[in-house]
Amino acid sequence: MKITVVGRKCQAGSAFQAHAEKKLAKLERLLGGSTEAADAKVTASAQKTGMVVEVTVRHQGMVLRAEEGAQQINDALDRCVDVLVRQLRKNKTRLEKRVHATQINDFADTDVVEEESEFNIAREKTVPCKPIDVEEAILQMNLVGHQFYLFLNAETGEFNLVYRRRGGDYGLLLPERE
Repeated sequence: MKITVVGRKCQAGSAFQAHAEKKLAKLERLLGGSTEAADAKVTASAQKTGMVVEVTVRHQGMVLRAEEGAQQINDALDRCVDVLVRQLRKNKTRLEKRVHATQINDFADTDVVEEESEFNIAREKTVPCKPIDVEEAILQMNLVGHQFYLFLNAETGEFNLVYRRRGGDYGLLLPERE
């Protein structure tokens, strides 16, 4: 796995990089396959209340993302890795199609984790739009940790949006032609 460590308003030294490599090795084992194709970006930033660490892992079209804060930079990284592992466990059944099932089962243990069934534009972002089905879009949304996900529907060829509803269900927005 190629790991890139970036420090914003702080120094992310070699000790932190070594700690990140050790912790992300846990995800490498879980993801299995050829992890040489996996990229991990670890961004550490200093805030008024402590340190915030964001980890984004891209592997075989999947995107996993977590952002956590703590007083110490290593504690924030540990929390991020725990969130990523929890995301993988939560979506275990869907991921079995994409990742070796035995490696996920080794990590799943006996923990029972239920699957998740103002107008100020602060950021603009471009996203790749390859055609995928609705279930894949929900999986990607959960792995990224967002409340919604825009995708190009493979069945209709139109842009759709899936989102998480308050009750834990999911919604799908379809374009309507006038």
